[in-house]
Amino acid sequence: MDNFYQIISLLADFTDPRKRIFVGYLFLSLFIAFLWLILFKKTTISIALSKVFDPKVFFSKSARADYKIFIINRIFSLFISPLLVTQIAIATAIYFLLHRQDFIQSGYFNDTKIGTVVFLFTVFMFIIDDLTKYLMHRWMHQFHFLWAIHKVHHSAETLTPLTVYRVHPLEGILYSFRGAISQGIAISLFVFLFGNLVDLYTIVGVNVLVFIFHITGSNLRHSHITISYWPWLERFLISPAQHQLHHSIAEEHYDKNYGAALAVWDWMFGSLHLSEENKKLKFGLMQHEASSTNLVDIYIRPFKDIAKIITKQFGRARKLTNWVFGN
Repeated sequence: MDNFYQIISLLADFTDPRKRIFVGYLFLSLFIAFLWLILFKKTTISIALSKVFDPKVFFSKSARADYKIFIINRIFSLFISPLLVTQIAIATAIYFLLHRQDFIQSGYFNDTKIGTVVFLFTVFMFIIDDLTKYLMHRWMHQFHFLWAIHKVHHSAETLTPLTVYRVHPLEGILYSFRGAISQGIAISLFVFLFGNLVDLYTIVGVNVLVFIFHITGSNLRHSHITISYWPWLERFLISPAQHQLHHSIAEEHYDKNYGAALAVWDWMFGSLHLSEENKKLKFGLMQHEASSTNLVDIYIRPFKDIAKIITKQFGRARKLTNWVFGN
């Protein structure tokens, strides 16, 4: 019986509507992909079915590695779940920090209607969460020691919904801290401004905007189904095709489309790339970075690469010191 519950806990993300791979979202993504191929690509039903359920994608070496990494990372996450307490610590620290300023008093908006508070919290939480995801993702590409970790995700040579879980545990920890910081900021700020109006349902309820993001096909971002939006809309929302461009190894797609849900950050900071029609994309890593489906290599290589980066930086620092002091 214990083994049964352990297996259920490993697969809990499929039954949790707060997670992207909730079975309901997966089903809707398949349905959206099917309709897209029939209505917009003018394919037959049989071709659409064969395209959506392409065994070359779902049973490729890369996809099989995704499935294994998902299970391994779920086991690992059971040991780092206590890190979620950090959110409370961060929120408490920010809350007391807010009390030290004289600009506005605690509970200043206590008379606000509860519906307005829920709406404002939902929008604010969605925006700050999406912005911090964009920043973290961008840093993952721009700092060598972070890229050593993040390139595990980009080693996928075929994209499936479970590719979103193809991350090194170190990246999972970093994103957990990111989430704790963004949620801590939102919770502490709203408790400070609205007091008792911010209740448990306001804070831990399913975010409506995140829910909309998932039911409109968030899983298609990591898929072989290329769905584009109108150019004007892709300046505000990241389409599945735009995120697939982000995974492309083509030079013109480097450092583009870091956004999770919103494209406005990419638009504002110069990393936006609109989708391209009928573009054959190749995913994975460049040859010198060695894409791999070997699990030992996937988990160990980032540590080796980080060690090389640190050693190289120490070597440069030593040379600079010797030059300055004439040794």
